[in-house]
Amino acid sequence: MSGGKRNGSGRKKVNINIDDVERLAALQCTDVEIASFLGVSTRTIERRKSQPAFAEAIERGKGRGRVSLRRTLWALAAKGNPAANIFLAKNLLGYKDYFSNEHSGPDGGPIVIGPAPELGELTDEELKQLSILVSKTQRPRKG
Repeated sequence: MSGGKRNGSGRKKVNINIDDVERLAALQCTDVEIASFLGVSTRTIERRKSQPAFAEAIERGKGRGRVSLRRTLWALAAKGNPAANIFLAKNLLGYKDYFSNEHSGPDGGPIVIGPAPELGELTDEELKQLSILVSKTQRPRKG
């Protein structure tokens, strides 16, 4: 069906090679990338996905791409690549990295939290040491 009153008017039909679509999908290309490669709008790709043959080509291509990637990953792991082995162990075997943010007191025991000392009970020497410590934590005043 033409798009206007005159013969030959309207948008021309775009012929899309389904093999190209499948190859691009195998590379996990997005709709935007496929559209750009084929010289059509993203909307055209979205519309064509409603056609069974087009949708199947994309699914077939994406599946082939995933299998290819998995094959490469397994080959790397079989050759002893540590990153590939760690990735597979975490994703297939459920291995996890555990980080402990737990703090402990002396000899691994609990941290003892007691009442603050009464300042009136401190000796002059203890008050002097406390004053020195406090002065080290304060920023110099501008002025």
